[in-house]
Amino acid sequence: MSVTARHRLGPHRDPAVDQAVLEAARQLLVERGYAATSIEAIAARAGVSRPAVYRRWPSRVHLIAQAVFPYVGDDDVAGDLAAEVKKIIRGTFQLFDSPAARSAMPGLMAEMRADPMLYEQLSARLNTPTRHELAEYLRTGAARPALDPNILLDTIAGAALFAMCIRDIHSAETFASALEDLLLYGLLGERPE
Repeated sequence: MSVTARHRLGPHRDPAVDQAVLEAARQLLVERGYAATSIEAIAARAGVSRPAVYRRWPSRVHLIAQAVFPYVGDDDVAGDLAAEVKKIIRGTFQLFDSPAARSAMPGLMAEMRADPMLYEQLSARLNTPTRHELAEYLRTGAARPALDPNILLDTIAGAALFAMCIRDIHSAETFASALEDLLLYGLLGERPE
């Protein structure tokens, strides 16, 4: 039975359709790239109609953003600031390490600048909870005074984005470890014993 045959019209959405569409988008991003990943191609690959896609997402960009960056809630509480920074670095690199994310990110960045609604949706899903957690750690005096959590998170996200999507590095683990070392111990500092 195809995904289309299982889909019921009406107020109840079939989660299998959602998953098929998101997976089709990820596959096409890797195979064809961002510009060639159209709603028509996604719908055809998923075995659904274009209206079925548009009932779920207002645009191709919103669909791709969700396919590449699904909500990833994290209830793990880090033990201290260093553990929190390491958790953020690892999570950010994991997010940008997928082939679909590497393909989509340059195009999504341009789209986010033009669509404030998309930026707000992605920020709420990806950044806002992490920024609040990081701000709490910094407020406790765990680091030197007056550190801005926004700048710290932007540094992590910017480094990951550039390394994974622009430089196209192949070892996220090596780069994440080096970034941890740089951010936690500074340019001239020494590791605590």
